[in-house]
This record gives sequence, structure tokens and C-alpha cells, in this order.
Amino acid sequence: MTARPTAAAGSPARPTAETRRVLRGALPPLRRFWPALAAGFASEASAVALLAVSAWLIVRASEQPPVLYLSFAVVGVRFFAISRAVFRYLERLTGHDATLRQLAAARSSLVRRLVPLAPDGLQRTRRGSVLGALVDDVDDLQNLPLRVVQPLVSSATVAVGAVVLIAFVWWPAALTLLVCLVVAALIATAWGWAAGARAERSVAPLRSALADAIHDHLGSLDVLAAYGAEAASRARITAADTALRTAIVRRAGAQAGTTAVVSVLAGAASLLAVFTAVPGLDSGALSAPALAVIVLVPMAVFDVFATVPLAAASWRQVRGAADRIASAVPPGVPDGLVDERIAPTGDAPPLGDGLRLRGADVRWPGADSPALHDLDLILRPGERVLVVGSSGAGKSTLAHALVRFLEVDGEYRIGEASAHTLAGDDVRLTVGLCEQHPMLFDEDVRQNLLFARDDATDADLEATLDRVGLGPWLRERGGLDARVGERGALVSGGQAQRIALARALLRGFPVLVLDEPTAGVDADASDALLSDLLRAVGRDQAVVLISHVRVPDGLVDRVVRLDAGHLAG
Repeated sequence: MTARPTAAAGSPARPTAETRRVLRGALPPLRRFWPALAAGFASEASAVALLAVSAWLIVRASEQPPVLYLSFAVVGVRFFAISRAVFRYLERLTGHDATLRQLAAARSSLVRRLVPLAPDGLQRTRRGSVLGALVDDVDDLQNLPLRVVQPLVSSATVAVGAVVLIAFVWWPAALTLLVCLVVAALIATAWGWAAGARAERSVAPLRSALADAIHDHLGSLDVLAAYGAEAASRARITAADTALRTAIVRRAGAQAGTTAVVSVLAGAASLLAVFTAVPGLDSGALSAPALAVIVLVPMAVFDVFATVPLAAASWRQVRGAADRIASAVPPGVPDGLVDERIAPTGDAPPLGDGLRLRGADVRWPGADSPALHDLDLILRPGERVLVVGSSGAGKSTLAHALVRFLEVDGEYRIGEASAHTLAGDDVRLTVGLCEQHPMLFDEDVRQNLLFARDDATDADLEATLDRVGLGPWLRERGGLDARVGERGALVSGGQAQRIALARALLRGFPVLVLDEPTAGVDADASDALLSDLLRAVGRDQAVVLISHVRVPDGLVDRVVRLDAGHLAG
């Protein structure tokens, strides 16, 4: 099997253009999001107005004017109290509806981009990074509209409106409020950036490292236990968990510090309002109810404005998530991968006179040189070809090229059609692959077969299993309801290969590629397995058998040998 390139050391470069594309994809369309923005502004404005009217009403009532003078303020208090709650509900309802719809679209878009690149285009990406991008990082993108855009729009407009309102009452107090708001925005944001940016950048990579450590431990638990390495693996998980927890606590501390700074400046704004109001009270230009308004309104404004530094922290979180998505998932179709911009038709290209490779070069993504060089190969309908060669000769590369997991530089024809003009999904309707380690789902035997043909009856499934030599085993296990376990943990390697072949036979591929079907099978049982597999395949189906073991006589029509990526002899 050809060695696959591994990821280079170091962190991936941040593709700024791709990051911007991810961020744009996280924002709901304005036609769907504007009600949330409007409701958010109305809710915050109602909160400020409620405090202003309440302060005026309480102080004015202490002067014991006729009730008629207070009735309008009483109605205002009731109105703003109710409208604040109503608009807050509408803000949450419309904002979350628009955001979650867009989040689903963003996740679906990410999966659609991943599918054409799998499996070979993701070899350079760690599973924890891809899992983090699909789950945690995409979830973090919802903070862009909900915790960045919406709070900033609401807070900024309400703060400006409050300054204008105070200016009509007493302009020196409005000036001090404006200065305090600007200082709070600068200091709190700078503090949060300096204290929390580094921790924020480290959270997701540490989360991915923890996911990798847990996945490696659980996936290799039997091997770790056999070699006495389980304790070291658990220590790795503990260290990763400790590092992640430390980063999260540091990030939370930065946010708490930002909130404290805003609270201090809110108190300062109210005190400054008192000091600036003294001359107006002495001269009679400022009434007592007006004093209550200019002193208490800054408290409400800062309560609204407190979301601005938190929005800055959320922006760092969102930007980091977008950077990681852009880095973990290839932004386009890399060299050596199938270009899935060709839309699949759902029709299998006719095999015609067979498959033809001529002057074919095939390389793995990121590799400097091709794994297959100038390869010429013809496969006719019904022909059975055995491909042999030493490890690293390019046998598995050929298998992946035939099903277009890897792109072919040179001629590749299926019947009369060039494979370069066909979508990979369409090619895989004609050419099927049974890999070394077939993917079996944690379902029963029936469901694992129905993935290939969902209209097959139980009789069809049992007949196909009989063809691959699993009839007696199936009856011993209790029939099609027998479970196979996670990735086939409850069946042997040979049984997994037979189930995979049964699935391929149900699908009815004109060409079937068997990549090392005896991998993980005892040498004594390999001949029987190969014989059963090849005899189960119909004579009208072409077979490419890739094997490093001897094949019993009479099962193949010819042998092709690969040596260092070239046809030998």
C-alpha cells in the first residue's frame, strides 16, 4: 500500500479570504434578520425609557402635583415595562430562528464541501480538527449574529439615543456620559483582547487535541492494554483536559474583568452626572425630576452597553472558529482530487468495451511526486485481473483512482466516456470498491445490506449472503437481525469482507475492485475467502483483485505487477 503524506508540522496558515467566506455564510440574510435587530433595539430602548420615566415619576410625585400631571408618566411606565418584555421575546424568537436556520445551512454547506474530498482529500487533516470544525466551531458561528452583530447594533443605537436624550435635558451630563461610554468601550475591549485573545485562540486546538486523545485511546484500547501503554494514554487525556480547562478559565476571567471595568465606569458616569448637575440646580435651570433622569439613565445605558465588550469577546471566539474551519477544511479542490463541480446525474456510465487507463499519473494530495507513473491498463467486461506488488508499489492508489477518490492525470475512459467529464458519484455507480477494512455500521446485518439497495427483500438479502458463503453463519446468528457491532466489532475480518462483498453484489456494479480482501484474515483461511469472493461475483462483472497473497489457480484471467508505481514486465 502506498504511503500517504502526513500533515506538516506547525499550525496551518489562516486563509483570510476563506475566513471571510465562512463569516459571511454565518450571517442570516437581512430580510430574515432585520426583525430581530429592530426588536432588539426596541427592547433595549424600552429598558432605558422605563428607568428614565420611572425616575421622573418618583421624584415628580414627591412634589405632590395634581394627579393629572402624573397620569401620562404612569401610563408610560406600564407601556415600557410591557413592551420591554414583548420586544425581548420577539428578539429572541426571530433572532434565534434566523440564526439556527443559517447555522443548519452553514453546516450542510460544510458537509457538502467535505464529501467530495473524502476520503483521500482529508488525509492531511486530523480527525479531531474535522470533528471540531463540524460540531463545536460551526456551533460557535451562531454567536456572530446573536452575540456580536445584534448586541452591537442595539447597544450602539440605544447609547447614541440616550446621549441625545440627556443632551436635551442637560448637555454637560450628556457630554460626560458620551466620554464614559467611549472610555468604557476602549478600555474594556482592549483589556479583554489583551487578557483573553491568547486563551481564546488556544481553546479550540486544545479541544481538538482532547478529542484526538480520547479517540485514539478508545479506538486502540486493546492494543494499549496489551503493550502496557494504557496508563500513558490516560495521562495524555488528563493533560489535554487540564490544558483545555485552564484556557477556558483564563478566557472566563478575561470576560469577568471586562464586566468589572464596565461596572466601574457606569458608576463613574452617574457620579459625574451629579457633579455636572450641581450648577444647574443652584441656578434653577435644572429641576429635581430632570436631575433624577440624568443621574439614573447612565446606569440603564451602561447595562445595555455592557454587551459591547462581551460582543468583542464573542467576536474573537467567532473569528477563531472561522479561521479553524477555513484551515481544517480545504477551501477548494486540491491538486490530485476529483473536481466535484461536475454535477452528478445519477446515471451509471455504460461500461461498453471496458475501462482504459493510458499514460496515467496518480498522486496523493500534498505529495511531491506521483504514486503511479505512466500507467497503461485495460479491463474488459467480465475480465478478472489480479494486481500484485510489494508494499508501496501503488496497488491501493490504483484502486482509489479507479473509483475517482483520486484524480487521474492522463486518459481514463469508461466505455466511450472520459472519466474526467463524469462526476465521481456517477463513476462509482459503475465501479465499486471493497476496501481492506470495510465500513460496517453499528446496525443489524439487514440494515448494513440495505444501504446498497433499499428495495431488496429479506429473501434477496439471504440469497446474496448464501452466495458469499455466509448462509450457515447467518442462520447460527439468528438471521438478518444479528448485530455486527461498531465498525464490525462483532464479526471476524473474513466475515466483514463477505458482508461488504454481499453489499456490492446487491448494488450490481459492472466493475468491482477488491482491495486486499484477505487483510486481517488468517493465512489458512485466505484461499477459501478468495475463492468464495470471486466465485460469488457474476461472470458478467469485471473484477480488479488487489492482493499480496497467492490466489488459487483458475480464479483470475491475468496478473498485473506493479513496481514503484510502474507496470513491471
